[in-house]
Amino acid sequence: MTTKPSSGRPSSDKSVLGAGLLVVAACAVCCAGPLLAVLGGIGAASVIGAIWIPALAVVAVAAVVAALWVHRRRRQASACRSGPGPVDVAMPTRIPSDRDPGRLPQ
Repeated sequence: MTTKPSSGRPSSDKSVLGAGLLVVAACAVCCAGPLLAVLGGIGAASVIGAIWIPALAVVAVAAVVAALWVHRRRRQASACRSGPGPVDVAMPTRIPSDRDPGRLPQ
């Protein structure tokens, strides 16, 4: 294994700050879609509830029913899975020393 010789100079604060900003930007790009979806859903429910109060109750009931339905489907799916059953695992054996691939022929 070879090591790369270091340049001997410490990393500057600007490069560390730049790397940090790059990581924050990558995280923001990755998480933007789900965050906007959640916040948009909350905003849509709020707008519907503000315009027509009974609609908020309908949305709340629909959300509870959907959550229960998803939970039940996941439990049913996990209950239907079965393992492959017992598997016979043979004990490993050592290669005899006369056929050892690491030895040189004599």
